[in-house]
Amino acid sequence: MSDVVKNLTAEEVEKQANFEKLANVIDLYSGKEGCLIQVLHAAQEIFGYLPYEVQKFVADNMGFSVSYVSSVSSFYSFFSTTPKTKHDVKVCLGTACYVRGGSALIEKLQELLGIGVGEATADNLFSIHVTRCVGACGLAPVVVVDDDVHKQVKPGDLAGILDQYRGE
Repeated sequence: MSDVVKNLTAEEVEKQANFEKLANVIDLYSGKEGCLIQVLHAAQEIFGYLPYEVQKFVADNMGFSVSYVSSVSSFYSFFSTTPKTKHDVKVCLGTACYVRGGSALIEKLQELLGIGVGEATADNLFSIHVTRCVGACGLAPVVVVDDDVHKQVKPGDLAGILDQYRGE
């Protein structure tokens, strides 16, 4: 084993292995048109999200500009350019939820967590997101934490809801 490999941290070794996996995926799709989305899906599966470094690697190895890969990564909602948090808190702002106080829920979450929409807490435990409709209009306003739907939520309920996820 070379001195270079010996001096790498476990995190650096894992990162290097992940880039090798991604290179194999890119090789698999090499020469096939319209495969960028599939490669980005695989990259997100491997890394958990699509940071600039991964987007640049994809661009360099597929012959695209970084701006093109970045525009595709940011256009589609299923791609994330920031690390995933342990718990995603989504507030529905579809018509029923909005009319019944959805925006007040966002304001209270921002106050309780000290972050804005699309941001993560420093401990990477929570992030806040807005969704347009979860198909539960009769339960409005709705907050979804991970896959758990919380119905008819009032701002005063949010601290208790968040506490349910803090110990997990």
